[in-house]
Amino acid sequence: MTVFIVDDEPSSVALLQRTLERVGFSRIYATTDPTRFEEFLHRLNPDVILLDMHMPQRSGLEILRFLQGRRENDGYLPVLVLTSDTTAEAKHRALNLGAADFLQKPFDLLEVVLRVRHLLETRYLHLRLKDENLRLEAAVQARTQELHEAHLDALRRLAYAAEFRDDDTGSHVHRVAENASRLAQRLGLEAGWVEVIRRAAPLHDIGKIAIPDAILRKTSRLTPEEYELMKSHTVVGAAMLEGGKSVYLQMAQRIARSHHEHFDGSGYPDGLKGEAIPLEARVVAVVDVFDALVSQRPFKQAWPVPEAVAEIGRQAGLHFDPEAVGAFLRCVRAGDLLLPDPAKSL
Repeated sequence: MTVFIVDDEPSSVALLQRTLERVGFSRIYATTDPTRFEEFLHRLNPDVILLDMHMPQRSGLEILRFLQGRRENDGYLPVLVLTSDTTAEAKHRALNLGAADFLQKPFDLLEVVLRVRHLLETRYLHLRLKDENLRLEAAVQARTQELHEAHLDALRRLAYAAEFRDDDTGSHVHRVAENASRLAQRLGLEAGWVEVIRRAAPLHDIGKIAIPDAILRKTSRLTPEEYELMKSHTVVGAAMLEGGKSVYLQMAQRIARSHHEHFDGSGYPDGLKGEAIPLEARVVAVVDVFDALVSQRPFKQAWPVPEAVAEIGRQAGLHFDPEAVGAFLRCVRAGDLLLPDPAKSL
């Protein structure tokens, strides 16, 4: 461990160095110029500082004040104050600024060794504790992430179960998730946000688990009553995801509730308009409708891709956020969208 001596008296520095070297210390550094304290501190990263209280240009108390400002970030760095001033006032001032112990001049050499060893043992235990806390924190974070993953996986499987009732391939939720993340990239959103929407988007229709098959797989037009029940999947899905602690579940809850809102305010369930609709829901709305158009379902044939793309463009500012539509069209031009495999469609 590293010892750093700050004392303007060369004789005191030499005495301390010799004393510590005799008992086995090898990493001993010193300066007689207190104005260079920060320079040496950064370079040496010491484990204990032996600091003279009374020095010209910069006193030990000034250096203690500087260290006090760093202590919260650096943790426990013991300072052994060297002083010939034995008054209670001097000790109180030094202790108040974070001094760990005192050595009175002239030095008792055995006391020097014992006090330095004691402070280094304390420093060592502090570092051990800090490492252990970091290890435990990492373990807790890893376990928390595992629990989030397990929760997401269970919900993802439930979302696929709901989707299988409407789409025998179950691949719609996968395409929506991937296409939503690619559209988000085209919007210039940061990578972390893109990853969250990729993992949250598969849950957009999880509320369909509560919709009867007679409605979900009906091949003719829904009655007004049936359509109202179908629309309830947004509220049901949001309720299923409500209260999630992870950012994935929180975003998934917003998507599930709002991905059928329209940019002009004519959507459901809340009639939100424009930017009042969460951005993630506006993104998913575009790719969800596009995938529904180009997919074959019990109640419809698949649209040709050019016609589906044209329809998305026509709905900019009406059904969809114009900026999201622009990003979607850039994805189309780049050939960067997943499409249904006709061989696997109904």
